[in-house]
Amino acid sequence: MGFSATEADDLSQEVFVTFLETLDRFEGRSSVSTWLFGILHHKVQERRRVVVRDQRADPIDEIFEASFDAHGSWTKPPIAADRLAASRQVSAALAECLDGLPDQQRAVFHFREVEGLSTAEVGELVGCTTNHVGVLFHRARTRLRGCLEGKGWGASR
Repeated sequence: MGFSATEADDLSQEVFVTFLETLDRFEGRSSVSTWLFGILHHKVQERRRVVVRDQRADPIDEIFEASFDAHGSWTKPPIAADRLAASRQVSAALAECLDGLPDQQRAVFHFREVEGLSTAEVGELVGCTTNHVGVLFHRARTRLRGCLEGKGWGASR
């Protein structure tokens, strides 16, 4: 029925224990083997429900234990709340500044910084020379820097 040998042994033991516990309810309207097979059928369904339920549950213990080393120290410390909030604020400011760029500059900036494409690859995608890609990239960075500084996210922060 798809169980390993040890699981099958456990399952057969459960079947016989249940058989002995419910023997007083056996009325003899069927054969003993039919009664045992019915118990087996119910035990298999029960075990499979448990397996499915366990698989759907989050493995929180494993995730939690993976966060610490053998000495109980964080393997990767959580981000401080103030840094997380600042990160979200910078992200929102950057998204707003990116939206303010001309389309071609935004595309060049995205392909170079986010996608990591070469200047030649970007030139093919946007339909311009590699020199022009360099100019567009420089202008995009300059505009982004100015926009972010205008929002208070300059080098002084």
